[in-house]
Amino acid sequence: MSELGRTTGGVRLTVRGALALVLASTLVGSVLQALFGVAALTGAAFVAGCVAAAALVNRRDLLTLVVSPPLVFFVTTVLIEAVRSLFASTPVQAFGLGMYTALSQGAPWLFGGSLLVLVIAWRRGLTHCVRELRDELRAGKASVPAPRSGEGAFAPEPEGYFEPKVYGTPREGS
Repeated sequence: MSELGRTTGGVRLTVRGALALVLASTLVGSVLQALFGVAALTGAAFVAGCVAAAALVNRRDLLTLVVSPPLVFFVTTVLIEAVRSLFASTPVQAFGLGMYTALSQGAPWLFGGSLLVLVIAWRRGLTHCVRELRDELRAGKASVPAPRSGEGAFAPEPEGYFEPKVYGTPREGS
């Protein structure tokens, strides 16, 4: 087993679990922000979720996790603002203004959380994951045959390829 495949014990999350952790922590932070009125709760919860996810994810999933926080932040913001705009007199306008405000207020938290995920992943072996991906891509390119040129290069599907097949025999009159 490779060095990345081994875990040293403790809790390890798949990348789906880590992203769910970030999503859930950001949603909880948003609910707490709505209850207590502290503007920084959503961003702080997002950053805390990012740090926990980067620390708990399996090492082989680091590359996927590193690129995902902006998407999770955006999806969470869309969900939150969609729910908030449902109760407005002009929902479309409230949604647009809410998205603009939430994304502009959340940008420092998004950059901070993404940077922390990158730093933690780098320390945990992100460079090894990138190297493995690069090697897999090189190996994949070598095994793909080059397209043929000349006569006979195009081989269409056989006649009737997309026609449904009928199995069995038809029933006699009922």
